[in-house]
Amino acid sequence: MEKLKKLLERHYPGDEHWAMVEKAYDVARRAHSGQRRESGESFITHPLGVAMILAELGLDLTTIVAGLLHDVVEDTAVTLEEIRALFGEETAALVDGVTKLSRLDFASREEQQAETLRKMFIAMAEDIRVVLIKLADRTHNLRTLRYLDSRRQQEIARETMEIYAPLAHRLGIYKIKWELEDNAFRYMQPGAYYRLVDKLAKKRREREQFIKRLINIIQKRLEAVGMTAEIQGRPKHLYSIYYKMKEQDKDLSEIYDLTAIRVIVDSVKDCYGVLGTVHAIWKPIPGRFKDYIAMPKPNMYQSLHTTVVAAENELVEIQIRTWEMHRTAEYGIAAHWRYKEKITDEREFDQKLAWLRQLLEWQQDYRDARDFIENLKLDLFADEVFVFTPRGDVIDLPAGSIPIDFAYKIHTDIGNSCTGSRVNGRLVPLDYILKTGDIVEIITTKHGSPSRDWLNMVKSAQAKTKIRGWFKRERRDENIEKGREMIERENRRVDYDLRQMLKSDLVEEVAGKFNLQSADDLYAAVGYGGITVRQIIGRLREEYRRKYGLKEEPLPEIKPERQQPGAAPGVIVEGVENILVRFARCCNPVPDDDIAGLVTRGRGVSIHRCDCPNLKVYRSDGDRLLRAAWEEQAERAYQVTVEVSAYDRANLLADVTAAISECRIEITAVHGRTEADSTATIHLTLGVKDRRQLEQVMNRVKRVKDIYSVRRHLYWKN
Repeated sequence: MEKLKKLLERHYPGDEHWAMVEKAYDVARRAHSGQRRESGESFITHPLGVAMILAELGLDLTTIVAGLLHDVVEDTAVTLEEIRALFGEETAALVDGVTKLSRLDFASREEQQAETLRKMFIAMAEDIRVVLIKLADRTHNLRTLRYLDSRRQQEIARETMEIYAPLAHRLGIYKIKWELEDNAFRYMQPGAYYRLVDKLAKKRREREQFIKRLINIIQKRLEAVGMTAEIQGRPKHLYSIYYKMKEQDKDLSEIYDLTAIRVIVDSVKDCYGVLGTVHAIWKPIPGRFKDYIAMPKPNMYQSLHTTVVAAENELVEIQIRTWEMHRTAEYGIAAHWRYKEKITDEREFDQKLAWLRQLLEWQQDYRDARDFIENLKLDLFADEVFVFTPRGDVIDLPAGSIPIDFAYKIHTDIGNSCTGSRVNGRLVPLDYILKTGDIVEIITTKHGSPSRDWLNMVKSAQAKTKIRGWFKRERRDENIEKGREMIERENRRVDYDLRQMLKSDLVEEVAGKFNLQSADDLYAAVGYGGITVRQIIGRLREEYRRKYGLKEEPLPEIKPERQQPGAAPGVIVEGVENILVRFARCCNPVPDDDIAGLVTRGRGVSIHRCDCPNLKVYRSDGDRLLRAAWEEQAERAYQVTVEVSAYDRANLLADVTAAISECRIEITAVHGRTEADSTATIHLTLGVKDRRQLEQVMNRVKRVKDIYSVRRHLYWKN
């Protein structure tokens, strides 16, 4: 507590401020009494650590108090009403915003996690301090992650890298971002992390001496022209080095800018003066100069960046900024929150959070929390491009955006009526990929309207939401019909009874799960793409089981017949009699696949799937290719290999094989391997009667937690 008190005295001198913090600490300590962390420490060390991080960011007393109390509602008997009575509405709202939804009933842990994140983003769109507390909470948890088992370490590290580190970047809090990335990297890929640490340690003394020489050179030149500055050498954090090595496919010895030099001065004028001096000393690299002072990043970051060829022909990045820019670079939105009360124009502060406010609008169109989070990752946390309107306004978009994304970013009506675009004065197609610096002009017509194809073309979640919204409003009847057809078709494909699964009361029940008022609303949502068919089928099945008890017809158990090696019963090959016919092992065709025969040398006719790459090699050799078809036959098992890609975890293989067993399919062979990035690849050889049964079992495996993809495996022969 003494350390916390010293931190607070920097910004809030006086005992009256400390009294409120002490009161919050006492409430938290009593509430968490008897609770222990995995490390064995008293639980109060965690909220105290969170409050320390918030104090280091220079946040207000209300936020620090909420940080001390952030876990009491979730983990103790203390209620939100008690917090409100003791500390006021503002503190209670912050605590509620960071409280997980662990006390509600969810179908899966994944759904609970996604719904928790959605609640947090909605709350932070109302008050940014919610996410600052959550970032501090995650930062402290990662500092003590070593006490958890490896599965939990991997889960928390992955979520940190996918959600919290990019969010800290978007808010400009680089001090937090770097720590989150490095700690998450350590637990996600420990081998790569410690190899990099070891390599950097061997070069550290050499690098430090090199940077010290460069700093001395800059310092003397600046003193000679009468300029004062603080010059620092900043080693790049581990994950950024690793990411650069991976992206550019380089070894550490090929990465030269391992350390950046930072020059901090008193005024913007001095920033450009230092830039001129540095370029007079060393030759700058063309295309590596960035002026974030004249054109700040959306997260308010400002600085001059230049890369020069320094002594010993090494590349060195030099960053030049004022002290105020430096505070913003380290603490981002947190630095500006401290001065919010001093801002005379409230619109100035709100504009800095405009991207965040849009979340409230977007989330209403994502009925499923998992879809909301996935689209959030794609949009807010993607790499960015910065383009210009014809009037010179800067528009930031996710990397890979096209003119349609730009049009919807400007205004919904402009997007809806967009028919063409000009980039840098010339006409370009609507799927043109925008690049930083492009000047974009949108061509509209009075009677223009979106195309469904746009949903597969646009990059930003904002554009997708607005396109879906247009179809939702304008073509409701068409969407209802289309959605009903899509659901019926999928039910038939997975062999469910339409009359049972699409009972009106059952569909109404599922519609309510997605906050929809009627079955027609559900069909319309599927029709315009707001909800996927897969989500509906899964919920229908769950509700049917819960309400009526699911009585699916058991699939017939098929035992692989012991056949003569090389025999391929059930296949007719045109113009072939009394010759050995066998199934190709490279593609393992099964009934309902399109097939063809290939005349081999000395081994008869080999039956391949028509899409087999090994067959395509012989397309030009018409004499060796024969037409083939499946004949009517009794049910039997055909061998086929599927490839499963997944996040490697405990019991993964057991869960996959259990899912296959539910379909009453026999597994005849299993091979698996794991990669350094915690990805697992499993090859399973199955006995199935036809392609429909194969697709059914593949769809069942896809529903297993942590599965990335399931596909038929092809063995390519060069």
